[in-house]
Amino acid sequence: MTQEQFKQLIRNVPDFPKQGIQFKDITTALKDPACLRWIRDEVADLYRDKGITQVVGLESRGFIIGPAVAMELGAGFVLARKPGKLPADVISATYNKEYGTDTIQLHRDALKENDIVLIHDDLLATGGSVQGAIQLVKKAGVKKIYVNFLIELDGLDGRKAIDKDIEVTSLIRL
Repeated sequence: MTQEQFKQLIRNVPDFPKQGIQFKDITTALKDPACLRWIRDEVADLYRDKGITQVVGLESRGFIIGPAVAMELGAGFVLARKPGKLPADVISATYNKEYGTDTIQLHRDALKENDIVLIHDDLLATGGSVQGAIQLVKKAGVKKIYVNFLIELDGLDGRKAIDKDIEVTSLIRL
């Protein structure tokens, strides 16, 4: 599998979730076992020497690859969810996204000061959701934060929303 082959497996869905949005659907790539393995291995290889102790996956597509990467790295997996989905005491952050506002939450006890965290999601667009996740992870006072995406949309400048001291990687850019 190559980056170009991965790009070819991504489906564009026009006007989803609302008019004017060109949704990048990774489900067509994930159903290919070779691609799924390639994605997991490529992301894990980027972080093998970083000492990652927890992978934070953003709802909901960050829940797909995030646990597999965490297992490869010998790390734990933490869910970053929408309100009302986590059963214990939570911390919250509200953020802007390209088609509205949203809120994301973590369990208050999910991360510790010693943790080195990889925040993972499928796509970087305007950067709102990841900035919300970064705010939450910083509240935990962790040692270091890294951020990874499968896809980065170049025209939306999402990296500008991410703190300059945080290393950001993407498998492909569209």
